[in-house]
Amino acid sequence: MQAENEQSTPQVFTVHYVLKNKLGELVDTSEGSEPLHFLYGTPDIIEGIQKAVKDRNVGDCLEVTIPPEMAYGEYREELVRKVPRSLFEGVENLQVGMKFQTNSGDETQVVQVVGIDGNLVRVDANHPLAGFTLYFDLEIVGRRDATEDEISQGRPLF
Repeated sequence: MQAENEQSTPQVFTVHYVLKNKLGELVDTSEGSEPLHFLYGTPDIIEGIQKAVKDRNVGDCLEVTIPPEMAYGEYREELVRKVPRSLFEGVENLQVGMKFQTNSGDETQVVQVVGIDGNLVRVDANHPLAGFTLYFDLEIVGRRDATEDEISQGRPLF
C-alpha cells in the first residue's frame, strides 16, 4: 500500500513527433531519426507536450494543439534590441540569420541576427517558435520509470 504523501516514480517518455504550423506545413519531425526522450516534469520539454502525454501509454497516438503560453511563450518585443557591431568583432561576414550564444552574468542566451544597419546590429533573443500555436502529432513509443541517476540529473540517460 502506497502512503498518501509518497509520490510515484517520475517517468521517462520516448515520443516520435511531427510538428506542423497552422497551415499544416511541416516544421519539424523525428521521423527518420531518434525520437524525443524526456524526463516528465523537467523544464527541458514544453509544458504542452508534458500535459499531453501525462496519463498516456506506449502505442498511444495524439493530435495536440499547444498555445504559445504552454510552448515557447508569447513573442516579446523587449527581447529584440540593437547592439553595436563591435560586439561581433572577429566575426567574418556577419549576416542576418546567424545565431550567437551570449553570456550575461550567470544567464546564457541565444540570439539571432535579424537586421544590420551600419554599425548597429538588431538581435532577437526570442525562441524561433515564440508566439506560435504548435500543432503536434505524437506517438508514444516508450514509457518507463526513471532511474535514480536520471532523477538526480534531471534528464534521461542512455
